[in-house]
Amino acid sequence: MKNQSHPIVVVKRRKAKSHGGGGHGSWKIAYADFMTAMMAFFLVMWLISISSPKELIQIAEYFRTPLATAVVGGPRISNSDSPIPGGGDDVTQQQGEVNKQPNMDELKKRMETNRLKRIRGELDQLIEADPKLRALRPHLKIDLVQEGLRIQIIDSQNRPMFKTGSAEVEPYMRDILRGIAPVLNEIPNKISLSGHTDDYPYAGGERGYSNWELSADRANASRRELVIGGLSEGKVLRVVGMANTMRLSSHGGDDAINRRISLLVLNNQAEQAILNENAQSQNEPLSALPSPSATQSPTPPQSDQR
Repeated sequence: MKNQSHPIVVVKRRKAKSHGGGGHGSWKIAYADFMTAMMAFFLVMWLISISSPKELIQIAEYFRTPLATAVVGGPRISNSDSPIPGGGDDVTQQQGEVNKQPNMDELKKRMETNRLKRIRGELDQLIEADPKLRALRPHLKIDLVQEGLRIQIIDSQNRPMFKTGSAEVEPYMRDILRGIAPVLNEIPNKISLSGHTDDYPYAGGERGYSNWELSADRANASRRELVIGGLSEGKVLRVVGMANTMRLSSHGGDDAINRRISLLVLNNQAEQAILNENAQSQNEPLSALPSPSATQSPTPPQSDQR
């Protein structure tokens, strides 16, 4: 065989380009993204730190708006005439949803109403979970009223809340009051307690011990049971006896349903009304008020035409 010359093929492998000598440079991109995110985070924290309390409430309400609207109702974005929520058709215009600042009083009132609704739901769950309280459900009436959340414990001929003509609490009434006390501690609202009786008078009328004293004594006895059940001291703002002046509608004055204890979880407006009603600064004596002659110009004397 003849010696054949074969071409020599040399294969050279190219080395991968190094990025900064580390072999891979993707970590730099991730690090840059991280630093950008951290800078944005600290910028947001700085903006929050310099915001006023009013602006912070508005920001919080903005993020809660979908839930708040679903719970308490109100205008939704889908009901808006603006195709661009927040600016309207022309972003240069000053009118638009973005410029509508929510009223602070309305925001506080809405948040307070939500708290009271939550407490009402917790009371319903408590009653359903406790067999003793569930059996007493016909004696409980819970509803939201203009002044707050009202809980009425109603008497009946078959199951009175107190001993006849006395402020001594019956066992089932004690269970109700002590059972709801911890739930009432979950909110900062003050409480007003009022006692009510039927219109059966005492033998001595109102000259001696009467329905006025009885209703007040029963309201105070209920307050003591709430405190024993865990209600914080200072939680009760007012204890009053109403005698038979506030009978329930569509019931006669002698009906047992009028014998009741009304427990009202006051909203802020009702609480302020009570405080202003009894505050010394709000009730100046008549001697301190300007006389009409000092504030009005004297009227000329009229001739006698008799």
